[in-house]
Amino acid sequence: MNFKIFDINIERINYSGLRDFISFSINNNKKKLITYVTAASLNTIYENPELKNVYHKFDLIHPDGVGVCWASKFLFGKKGATEKITGSDFYPILEKEIKKNKWRIFFFGETNTTLNKLHNKGELSEYIVGSQNGFNFQTERLIKRVNSLTPDILIVGIGAPRQEKWIVENQDDLNVNVILSVGEGIKVFASADKVRGPKFIQKAGLEWFVRLIYNPRKFWRRYLIGIPLFIARIIILKLKKGKEY
Repeated sequence: MNFKIFDINIERINYSGLRDFISFSINNNKKKLITYVTAASLNTIYENPELKNVYHKFDLIHPDGVGVCWASKFLFGKKGATEKITGSDFYPILEKEIKKNKWRIFFFGETNTTLNKLHNKGELSEYIVGSQNGFNFQTERLIKRVNSLTPDILIVGIGAPRQEKWIVENQDDLNVNVILSVGEGIKVFASADKVRGPKFIQKAGLEWFVRLIYNPRKFWRRYLIGIPLFIARIIILKLKKGKEY
């Protein structure tokens, strides 16, 4: 089951469902493209409607963060998101699954410093067949390298919507079962520099506020302007659709 926000099909899924979708794709040799949407990325799609054509190519789009969860429940009630999903909470679950099944992983994104932390991260490093930083690469060479290393999962974290465009443009040339878009999620795998705040902040859905405090120059526009804009757009959508929801 899924629901639509700004004409994007978002899966009504929980952590175990997302884990099982990835496992099924690998075990059955099915190529699947997986990404996420946040309130910020939905704002970007709203302002750039041509991006819908990119997101429509993905096999599964999961909600990420309290904003999308709230919007889905406001628009669709019980047919909205089953629970608040965050990549920061899902990637440790996926890491356990990687170790359990001995899946081969290739990381594409972030800096060499972050990738080096991954390659030195205990048991996980045994399943990393390769990596490439997200700031200095040539797509053709990268694809050849990925294919030669035969990973089960290609994890791409070069920022939305750039990562989604790259995945869609190159999917046919990549011999990988699962291509997973993660944004800054590679930092979570590396346990590096992903500020979330204490548990009660996370449960309250206020991780965005912590990020804003730590890095206001990077996040002020996304949150101080983006959040009110997103709320207003969702309310307008609700009013336009009326009883349809």
